[in-house]
Amino acid sequence: MATAAQRAQFINMIAPIAMQQAKKHSKKIYASVCIAQAIHESGWGTSTKMVRANALYGIKVGKSAYKFGTAWKGKAYKTGTTEYYDGKNPTKITDFFRAYDNVSDATEDYFDMLCHCQRYKGALNQPTARKCIEGIIAGGYATGPDYVKHIMALIDTYNLTKYDGDELQGNPYLLTTSLLKKGMRGESVKWLQYELNEKGADLKIDGSFGEKTKNAVMNYQKSKYLKVDGIVGQKTISALRSD
Repeated sequence: MATAAQRAQFINMIAPIAMQQAKKHSKKIYASVCIAQAIHESGWGTSTKMVRANALYGIKVGKSAYKFGTAWKGKAYKTGTTEYYDGKNPTKITDFFRAYDNVSDATEDYFDMLCHCQRYKGALNQPTARKCIEGIIAGGYATGPDYVKHIMALIDTYNLTKYDGDELQGNPYLLTTSLLKKGMRGESVKWLQYELNEKGADLKIDGSFGEKTKNAVMNYQKSKYLKVDGIVGQKTISALRSD
């Protein structure tokens, strides 16, 4: 299981690449869907295939080894996987999967395949991320019975739809903890500092929960009639999110 730090690091790495490729491919496929599939297929970038082959998306070589663009150079690796051919029962198989020189090439090939392969036409230019991933699955990308559910859970949990615009909308930082207090550091503190600045504070977004950040938290808590203790728990987080 990936740690909170690993999850934040992975999203920060893949999000700008997915946004770039989505824009390059006329936004036919959502960046949020791309990010969620990368998370799901690579175990937040921790799987052996990801480390060795930059294989974020689990794309098979295919019988003809067709190249949808120029990103895939023909490299491959062989590994076991599980398929659900009848939609319910697992079948263990071994197959060849595409390997890449880097993550950018893997992501470009993902978009090239979905946008240029006829069987994925039902995923293109859809009004929502759910319709997009449903079209991808209808095209045969994966056979897991709960695949759409898993992808949408990732999109909703990590607010990945904020990466579907030309620019990031809302807080660009990721909150990965339910409690923040003085002395803490990291991505989640940056999330807090950004939110406090949006509510009128004037903090340097440096990811360090110091005295200034604590004072800003207490001022915000006082304004919302919350317990004024400078500790950011679920009630303060909920207020920041809804305000």
